[in-house]
Amino acid sequence: MTGPFSQQNWQTWFSDWTFFADGFLLTIYISLLALMFTLIIGVIAGILLCGNNRIILSFLKGYMSFFQNTPLVIQIFIYYNVLPKIGVLLSVEAIGVLGLALYTGAYAADIVHSAIKAVPTGQMEAASSQGFSYLQAMFFVILPQAIKIGLPPMTNQAVNLIKNSSVLAVIAGGELMYRADVWSGSNLIYGPTFVMTGVLYLVICLPISLLARWLEKRSVRNV
Repeated sequence: MTGPFSQQNWQTWFSDWTFFADGFLLTIYISLLALMFTLIIGVIAGILLCGNNRIILSFLKGYMSFFQNTPLVIQIFIYYNVLPKIGVLLSVEAIGVLGLALYTGAYAADIVHSAIKAVPTGQMEAASSQGFSYLQAMFFVILPQAIKIGLPPMTNQAVNLIKNSSVLAVIAGGELMYRADVWSGSNLIYGPTFVMTGVLYLVICLPISLLARWLEKRSVRNV
């Protein structure tokens, strides 16, 4: 067999699989850290969006509008090229975590806010009548119910975050997509390289996607 998918090309790719394995692990590492900060941003911003402070609401709506309506690649370029000029030096991995967390956090905030609003208002009133403060009611009564509502779309955002990590290739992030681009350019082998890169992303994302579908079906049955 000749051509881009020849046996020799496949053998060459598999002989260098450790190069891709390192990128695969780095993708998981960056994605997990970014997901952790995404959840923190989403929960805090989602709760604050339920308040009445106009200054906070204006700030959060501005944050969400900017990050939801500008390309992630532009945001990454800003962190990579602009921050050093004002004295903020970050590693490429830190830029990846920061960029993915701020970008996905804007969507997570929407999800948390909508999930909280979906909890019947009587729940807050009942908690208040039992002597709970606002924060106690939010964390012990409202959020546990909101989690069930918001978990399926939040799981979908986790998948999007992992796929969006490929954008870090534009700043030599060292993750999976960057290594695929570098290796394919050096060896002039494109077919097996990007097929296997897609498979590796599938290995990470497919189980989470299936989990999201299962959670969504379960939440519908419990309504």
